[in-house]
Amino acid sequence: MFRLRLSACAFVFASGAAIPASAQTVIPEIVINALPSDLATPPIVQKFQLPQESFSITSKRIEETINLKDPEDAVKYMPSLFVRKRNDGDNQAVLATRTWGLNASARTLIYADDLLLSALIGNNNSGASPRWNLVSPDSIARIDFLNGPYAAAYPGNSMGGVLIMTTKMPDKFEATAKETFSVQPWNQYGTKDTYLSSQTTMSIGDRTGPFNSFSWLLGANFQSGYMQPLTYTTNATAPAGTTGTYFALNKQGLPANVVGTGALIHTQQTAANLKLAYDFTNAVRATYSLGIWNNVQTSSPQTYLTSTATGAATFGGVSSFASNQYTWNQTHLSNAVSLKSDTRGVFDYDLSASSYNYLQDIMLNPYTVTPTGTGFSQNGRVTRNDGTNWQNADAKGILRPSGIGSAHEISFGVHGDRYYFYNPVFASAIWNNTSDYGTGQIYSEGVGETRTGALWVQDAWRIAPAWKLTLGGRLEIWRALNGFNINTIQNSAGGITSSSGINQPGLSATNFSPKASLSYDPNKDWNITGSFGVAYRYPTVTELYQNITINGVATFANPNLTPEQDINGELNIERKWDDGRVRLTLFKERTNNAIISQSNLATNPTTGAQAVTTTIGNVAAIGMQGVELSAEKDNVLIDRLQVFGSVTYVDSRIISDPTWAGTNLLTGLPTTAEGKRVPYVSDWRVKIGATYRPDDNWAYTIAARYSGNQYSTLDNTDIVQHVYGAFDNYIVVDMKVHYNATKNVSFDFGIDNLFNEQYFLFHPFPGRTYVVAARYTF
Repeated sequence: MFRLRLSACAFVFASGAAIPASAQTVIPEIVINALPSDLATPPIVQKFQLPQESFSITSKRIEETINLKDPEDAVKYMPSLFVRKRNDGDNQAVLATRTWGLNASARTLIYADDLLLSALIGNNNSGASPRWNLVSPDSIARIDFLNGPYAAAYPGNSMGGVLIMTTKMPDKFEATAKETFSVQPWNQYGTKDTYLSSQTTMSIGDRTGPFNSFSWLLGANFQSGYMQPLTYTTNATAPAGTTGTYFALNKQGLPANVVGTGALIHTQQTAANLKLAYDFTNAVRATYSLGIWNNVQTSSPQTYLTSTATGAATFGGVSSFASNQYTWNQTHLSNAVSLKSDTRGVFDYDLSASSYNYLQDIMLNPYTVTPTGTGFSQNGRVTRNDGTNWQNADAKGILRPSGIGSAHEISFGVHGDRYYFYNPVFASAIWNNTSDYGTGQIYSEGVGETRTGALWVQDAWRIAPAWKLTLGGRLEIWRALNGFNINTIQNSAGGITSSSGINQPGLSATNFSPKASLSYDPNKDWNITGSFGVAYRYPTVTELYQNITINGVATFANPNLTPEQDINGELNIERKWDDGRVRLTLFKERTNNAIISQSNLATNPTTGAQAVTTTIGNVAAIGMQGVELSAEKDNVLIDRLQVFGSVTYVDSRIISDPTWAGTNLLTGLPTTAEGKRVPYVSDWRVKIGATYRPDDNWAYTIAARYSGNQYSTLDNTDIVQHVYGAFDNYIVVDMKVHYNATKNVSFDFGIDNLFNEQYFLFHPFPGRTYVVAARYTF
């Protein structure tokens, strides 16, 4: 139940003009029974009659139940979702959904209001990870997740779903300050330490002007953290003349002895966000947002090796230590502008545009290690991404022939985007004291651009009081152009012996994606919805043109990729109560020409030696089907006890991959991919939790998350778990206590990973972490 006080100024004439304050008439207070706000239909779904089923969480519930250090923490208990957050402030935190895993950042869309946080410059869990850092955690008003590519308003990247973060705007003057500390003890292999991180968040805003028409909000966030090892340095043998090696295998059973850490980082991130809004009328608002983010990150690996001759620490000649010694300086800038109407009359519109620019993005690291001791070569590399940028623009309209309640609500729009990628790697004479272009010699370079234009239309037709049929379609034209690569051959000291430049072929595609959804409400408590959608996901710039080497593993792009075609359907059955709901979803998905990267042995054309190499290609067909059950309910057994949870099972299979020519790295025998599990898709994902609120000041939460088996290879030969590089199943339990000390002051204490589960999702993930926070609101 909530109370709503109405006044005449809340109504808008068809012209959209506001009624002056002097003419306001107070209407008696009305009491309305409604679902809790967590369960209410998201505003964007209501406005554009989007056919997707949704899951939501509000700021109040986030504050009470989640140890919130970064905005992505807020989704951790939402059904089927998982964020690959390896540490506080992680700038490579990819969102995984029920059918797409941690290598598929371009198969899910993430928005903060009108700003696209998804970095569709690539489809991976590194440089193409979402830009969560542009959102201050305390600015979140609510988060909504929409399943599947069933709305014509979104491109094919919505095949995994659409996450929408709505941020707050003040109704009066307000200021907030919050301080959060995290403490993580760590003990694995030869690293035993305690890692600390801190975060300071501040915001200030107001609503002023005639009729309170102008509002603004300025937020700033500073985070400093020391993190557990993100990687480990491995070697096939124990380096000669050393002790300290931890003998281990890799995920495929080959020797991968741990000789030290890899990336052991300290990160300092500063973000500032400004949001301005002007209400021309009560129904027309213009908004502008500006975000700037800076990251200064350093990494210094730790060796476990000592020399048997001298007893001194040594790298043992393992050159991959060098790639984890680096400094990285990034400054990125975002802009977004929108003009929207919400008259709920015959016609409404929604115009928006956004841009994202890498103002500076430079990494410096040495080329190799010195033959003895713990030193690095004087020469090195300068890796740059600055100059990379993208833009998105959308114009949407919705036509209601008879106003709100029309039998037909027709929405339509036009979309355009451009993504430009620039990634040169230069040689440097002194790795940590060099110009932005090093010596001017280029180790490698990737340049390219993609553009997409789209037209779409959708009709939500109320064919009977209990039935709604939604039909839509999206026409897209895509191009890839100006692709260029330089690849070099280097000697062991990092000198360049030869290089070649390649102008890559231009690509284009035109596709139409039909959508359909039928919804039936037998009564106010039940809903049954069936949805179907076809989506096309186009190759990203980095999949086409970025050739990189990380920790000695080369990844080669593919300039001849074809678009993915995703055929997706689901059936939802939902039962609601005033204080809860339960939903059962059956889903099935087939993706033709799925773009998947795969690692296997390849022969170096210069030396004749074999090395692990990653290539990107089209897999002819993969299929996924499963079931998702989710529920939440207040006042379970006792008053003020809320229970929530979800269970998701997915059977994923590679249907056809005629181009596969891989081998088992352990036996050397040929393998097959057909019939195997799709990489990075967990078979089971379970979440369950409870929150007890004895009064309005206290909230106690405990929750558990389970992820089942998954593979990271197309032929499913990664069968060794609990080693660096593996993808483990795990159970993680979290707890939190939230206390509102006064109207203005609140405190939090929590523990993430309460039982200190040690698990790998390629990287070692955080162990038990203690979190304390204090918040003051003026």
